[in-house]
Amino acid sequence: MGFLDFLTGGKKVQCPSCGMQGARKSGDKIRCLNPACPYFDSSIGTKGTLRAAGRRLRGNFTPARPLTIRYRNFQGQEKTFIADADATVRKSNHLVARVAPTGRRIVLSRERIQNLSEVEGLLPQRVEAGQSWPTPRERQVLSYHKKYGTSSPLYEKIRAKYPNW
Repeated sequence: MGFLDFLTGGKKVQCPSCGMQGARKSGDKIRCLNPACPYFDSSIGTKGTLRAAGRRLRGNFTPARPLTIRYRNFQGQEKTFIADADATVRKSNHLVARVAPTGRRIVLSRERIQNLSEVEGLLPQRVEAGQSWPTPRERQVLSYHKKYGTSSPLYEKIRAKYPNW
């Protein structure tokens, strides 16, 4: 405990829920800086402002369907991200997710996600269970018409086959 910690409301610790550094502990009560954390307390600092790695992260993005991703980066550090499950998509061997508190999109390698089966179970599925994926030609037609907002009889036929694409 530092000399003047009593003025700032307790000693700084790592939040047990989200892993955020800088959470404050007063007695048995924990107050976290992360707006997506259940221990969040806006009286600690400016709402939606976090300090991480010497810089300020601002934002008030709160996911509609929160998804906790435990990740080990290339340096071996454990990180915990709160992402929006509806805005998280799989791209090749990576996941692209919007994370709290800034709402920025980050790319995470699937090989480094510690709770991958839990995360993939909560992601929206593009095809039904047991259904085959679209052929390259079908994917081309789907992506073209989705990109330009147009339609064709072939697109409607493929869209009926893959409604979640």
